[in-house]
Amino acid sequence: MNIRSQISRRVLLAAVGAGLMIGATASMAAAQTVEAIKAAGTLKVGMLVDFPPFGIMNTSNQPDGYDADVAKLLAKELGVKVQIVPVTGPNRIPYLQSSQVDLLVASLGITEERAKTVDFSEPYAGISIGVFGATGTKVSKPEDLSGKSVGVARASTQDTAVTKVAPKDTKIQRFDDDASAVQALLSGQVDLIGVSNVVAAQIEKAAPGRFDQKLQLSQQVQGIAVRKGSTEVLTAVNAFIAKVKADGELNTIHEKWLGAPLPDFVAAAKK
Repeated sequence: MNIRSQISRRVLLAAVGAGLMIGATASMAAAQTVEAIKAAGTLKVGMLVDFPPFGIMNTSNQPDGYDADVAKLLAKELGVKVQIVPVTGPNRIPYLQSSQVDLLVASLGITEERAKTVDFSEPYAGISIGVFGATGTKVSKPEDLSGKSVGVARASTQDTAVTKVAPKDTKIQRFDDDASAVQALLSGQVDLIGVSNVVAAQIEKAAPGRFDQKLQLSQQVQGIAVRKGSTEVLTAVNAFIAKVKADGELNTIHEKWLGAPLPDFVAAAKK
């Protein structure tokens, strides 16, 4: 065999090998079915475990939180066991696409960009950003922030939201994190703070009845994500979400972990 033939053969083998790899990858990313999940007997759910109260590791070193309870309830609805697979923000979608998990209940905000790579269910949770302060502080519109001090975590979503609407004479004090902003509110260092409803729930636990929401600035709903084209699974998930919203089970989970009813912007939301 001459050198040219050897090179051609190597190129052909390389192309065949690449084709096999591409085929394997495509197979791994194939759309999921309810039948396959039931046949396996286990629903593999990707979940963040470092985003309290949505995802945590409990004292028994097991995944827990709002998302875990939703995942367990979904598996029960499908008649299978649940296996919660810890994921991170960066790898959660790749885990889904590579079939390491069947779906994601991973505090994944529904965005147009993400919808290009996964299919989203109807919203099952959400995060809102608002301004909170002492119950006696009279603030009902952005103009009322005039002359007041507002604490925010530096360069955060709430920093952006507050800065966008606050009058020029608002004293925006920026802290390294939410915990520092909360401490400033509790100690009277600032009149108000910009935080998420998740942090607000923690404030309510620490100081019941002392503070309430004055303004709501932004909202983002979260969906359960399935692999692209998994129409049957998505239909089943949406039916589940509609059911647990209607019968109050999702509200019960929300009250358990966030200390407040399921927000209207989640309860009535459509993608």
